[in-house]
Amino acid sequence: MSTAEPPKRGGWRGFFSRLASPQSEIEAQELREDADEVGATPIVSCGGRRRFCVAGTLRTVTLRPRGGAPALEAELYDGSDVIDLVWLGRRKIAGIEPGRTVKAEGLVSEQDGRKVMFNPRYELRPGS
Repeated sequence: MSTAEPPKRGGWRGFFSRLASPQSEIEAQELREDADEVGATPIVSCGGRRRFCVAGTLRTVTLRPRGGAPALEAELYDGSDVIDLVWLGRRKIAGIEPGRTVKAEGLVSEQDGRKVMFNPRYELRPGS
């Protein structure tokens, strides 16, 4: 009596599945897999004023003053959701630019209905 093996992601089935999926879905899946490999929590699961480690790709980076002081804001996307990374008192950080892959750790809070991490510890990751 043999047991059936679970389907593998590769092979023809995976190829045709990827071929039929929109590019954005494929990219989101790859981002979720990359985040999982580095031990990050999916952003969609973060909340409740707790510390989390997240990883993904920076979509936007903007300089936006907060309370009269400069603040560098970056939107991080991991394939499941987005979170705003905010460095208070910073105008620029070398390597923090759109398209860069980043791993960040800090306290997640919510502001104006969006997840935010202030002054996170971060690690620049190699691009994909």
